[in-house]
Amino acid sequence: MNFKEQREKKAFLALANGSVFYGYSVGAPVDTCGEVVFNTGLSGYQEILSDPSYSGQFVVMTAPEIGNYGVNEDDMESRNFFAAGFIVRELNEASNWRSQESLQAALVRRNIPALAGIDTRTLTLLLRENGAQKAFICTSGKIEPNTAVEKANSWQGIDNQDYASVVSCEKPYEFNFEGFDGEKLPPADLRVVAYDFGVKYNILRSLRRAGMQVSVVPSKTSAEEVLAMKPDGVFLSNGPGDPSAVGYAIENTRKLIGKVPIMGICLGHQIIGLALGGKTQKLKFGHHGCNQPVMDCSSHAVEISSQNHNYMVMPQGIEDKAQITYQNLNDGSVEGLRLKNEKVFSVQFHPEAAPGPHDSLHLFKEFRKLILNSR
Repeated sequence: MNFKEQREKKAFLALANGSVFYGYSVGAPVDTCGEVVFNTGLSGYQEILSDPSYSGQFVVMTAPEIGNYGVNEDDMESRNFFAAGFIVRELNEASNWRSQESLQAALVRRNIPALAGIDTRTLTLLLRENGAQKAFICTSGKIEPNTAVEKANSWQGIDNQDYASVVSCEKPYEFNFEGFDGEKLPPADLRVVAYDFGVKYNILRSLRRAGMQVSVVPSKTSAEEVLAMKPDGVFLSNGPGDPSAVGYAIENTRKLIGKVPIMGICLGHQIIGLALGGKTQKLKFGHHGCNQPVMDCSSHAVEISSQNHNYMVMPQGIEDKAQITYQNLNDGSVEGLRLKNEKVFSVQFHPEAAPGPHDSLHLFKEFRKLILNSR
């Protein structure tokens, strides 16, 4: 670690509101724009960085010490790191038998800028009070703070932007998973087509563990192409950006409803809400963390969920077509939908992330049951 850089704190994060936070660079030497959000997880930084849903965003970790257990290929949630930047209080050296490289080395190798030495407590409180912020990370020392603030303000942001097509796979592929460490999987007797809007690997693993063979298709694949594959069910994945900007996905979902059982997670949930004629609204600072309580509206059971989203489905306008199945206990927002007259359901949270640790894994079995009952 370069202690001279730590002392001088020449790198900085400039927010659109004029606030500047100084630190030192622990990632790639990149100057770039992004939207700043905070994540309340105590661990899971590799899964966060490799979650495509963070595309275009700088992630602030509220836990003070990050990097302790390093990085390894088994814990990747996608093919790369997709967060636009990473901000921590203190970056530690790796000390874990599973570690294959340090977090800093992984950030540099994947060209992701990162800052340490930041007062993340003050930054998080600012984001809670003022909402997610457009921002600019400067690691080069070649840009003045006032100029960086101007760059943050002039950046287009993530609203009305289609990030899903940017992170999606380019070609269809079969997801092959044989289990970890001798794990015995059930026969794959159902075939599901999964739309990749930024899908996480553990979602695909969870579908396979529920007895489904998964064919993954790019985000803009037409409904007609999907139906021609004769799937038993269709899965709409998580993904980044503004759900109202993926009009092609909304239209394809409208065409698929009533033709095949459908399950959606996160962005997939929002797409279903929009396909029903509903609307989405941006949350003040989003839900980002692995400790979000949600309530099953039928049983009133509470599940601890992992979440990563900036937008919510508004209940107005879809009451006659869908029932709300889950509710966020922190702010009352809609966390799940089930169509009244069609075999379609969705959740805003991530059951595959297992923060409970297994509170919500039953949802993949429910998808299987939904498919079997539709035959």
